[in-house]
Amino acid sequence: MITSTQIRGARAMTGMSIEQLATASGVPAATIETMERDEQEGEAHALLAVKQALEAAGIIFIASGNHDEGGPGVRLKARTGVDEGIRPENLNAANDG
Repeated sequence: MITSTQIRGARAMTGMSIEQLATASGVPAATIETMERDEQEGEAHALLAVKQALEAAGIIFIASGNHDEGGPGVRLKARTGVDEGIRPENLNAANDG
């Protein structure tokens, strides 16, 4: 499943508070706090609900060993159709604002 570090990292990447994640997942905030402290593994249905809420917010969970030699992690989904500004290679005096 997912780790406490992945939950904390995913929340940080999305800017979600514990309360917002609790609302999105239907899991009590106190349970999420416990999950993030890694004091207990938590119930499988609660972990699944938190995982699904974070995935809906744009998180991709990476299992241990999927990429290079790293452990489990998180990343944001690629955004499509979103104005991401000017790419560094296109910066010049004309668009320096």
